[in-house]
Amino acid sequence: MKILKQNQLRSLIISTIVSVAVLIIFVSFSGPVGLLEYDIRIINGFSDNSSLPLVIWCASEQSDLGGRALQERDDFSWRVRTDMWGNPHFVCTMKWDRKRKKFDAFKVSRDVRRCSLLRKCSWLVTENGFFFSDDEINWKKDFSWP
Repeated sequence: MKILKQNQLRSLIISTIVSVAVLIIFVSFSGPVGLLEYDIRIINGFSDNSSLPLVIWCASEQSDLGGRALQERDDFSWRVRTDMWGNPHFVCTMKWDRKRKKFDAFKVSRDVRRCSLLRKCSWLVTENGFFFSDDEINWKKDFSWP
């Protein structure tokens, strides 16, 4: 009888450990691609473009956010929700004077880790290029205008 109870207890402990391990693996996997919301923001950071706005058009395969003309210090923001397949992927086209640049404003495989625990992905567009931040305090240049 005593041996039977020890075996039952041992089985219970092992099944609990396995269940916890599976749960940890599931949570770890679902974190980057499982139904999380991210705030995306693009800011016109030009020092003086009062007569010439920054024109922006953003879309994913699932939705077209349309176009905007951003004056100096204006911004365009939206929220995205990821799915288990790694969607959505938002691409924006920026036009300023005769320059035009298409870039990935939000790409799950790249941004789930770099947009911080707050899930905030911000872009500052200036004459010198496109800068990324997850806190809108520290900016890192990702690329330049063509």
